[in-house]
Amino acid sequence: MSRRARTIPLVAALLATAGCSVFSSGAPAAPPPLERTTLRVGVGNAIDTAPLRIAVAAGKFGSAGLNVQLVELGADDGLAKVTAGDLDVTFASDIAIFRAAAGGTALQLQGEAYTAGPGTMALVTLPGSEYTEPTAKRSPEIAVNMLDDIGALVARSVLGTAGVDEARIKFRQVPFDRMPQALQAGDADAALMIEPYITRAEKDLGAHILADGARGSTLDFPLSGYASAKPFAQANPRTLAAFRTALGAAQQSARDPAVVRDALPKFSDIDETTAALISLGSYPASLNGIRLQRVADLMHNSGLLGSRLDVQTLLPDQGGY
Repeated sequence: MSRRARTIPLVAALLATAGCSVFSSGAPAAPPPLERTTLRVGVGNAIDTAPLRIAVAAGKFGSAGLNVQLVELGADDGLAKVTAGDLDVTFASDIAIFRAAAGGTALQLQGEAYTAGPGTMALVTLPGSEYTEPTAKRSPEIAVNMLDDIGALVARSVLGTAGVDEARIKFRQVPFDRMPQALQAGDADAALMIEPYITRAEKDLGAHILADGARGSTLDFPLSGYASAKPFAQANPRTLAAFRTALGAAQQSARDPAVVRDALPKFSDIDETTAALISLGSYPASLNGIRLQRVADLMHNSGLLGSRLDVQTLLPDQGGY
């Protein structure tokens, strides 16, 4: 057999092994399309949701193939709305999310929103107050925004760490914007405020910080996040994976405090002076079950949850989208 004749079968074998890829363009297969391209996302607290708002306004989610429609929650319960199908994703406090999940609501976390930093939440008093040290009163009366949310949880933790008997703390529910008046009227000894209310009280009334709320067991404490109804999440895994990726990039961009400070006056009632003075926490770029478990465990230890909640069960399946 000639050399040329022996070469022909060899070439044929190589082509058979390589298959059609020898003649293909080499371009990878297109990823499967998103199940949907529009998401209705409930938003609340302007500071917590600043990265999301900034990214939507800048068209960042559009680059990910998503049309994100922001829905202002106001006093509405976003978790009830996602369960009813009126929203696809909602912002909520971590405490509200974990309480709902522990109560049987099927939820899936889609991202962390905000984590407390120094000065972002604090026990506040007004000038002339006799309450000058956390232990100065055996049975302090504390104004909190809600009796079963972050304010009461933080106040108990901070005062208990200082040596106050937590069982003797009295709580009065007062909206954040009415807390200065409650202090002036003597209806509370101190108020557990968050920003921008802390800075406004300091600037307008000369308020004092009795104790920083972001210390001890609440140091770098996760405060809020985004969640979907689990049935919706299971039906739209690629869509929500795209949302989480774009949200993570938005959160990463907001790690520069100037980005948030410059944007706040554009979509909230926080003026430029207050925006420049407020204390800011941090914006996690990804979900961290270990970090979030701190919230659920503190809720359990404080009696807000009857049994321990495993936060890992609320996270998206890392083996899928």
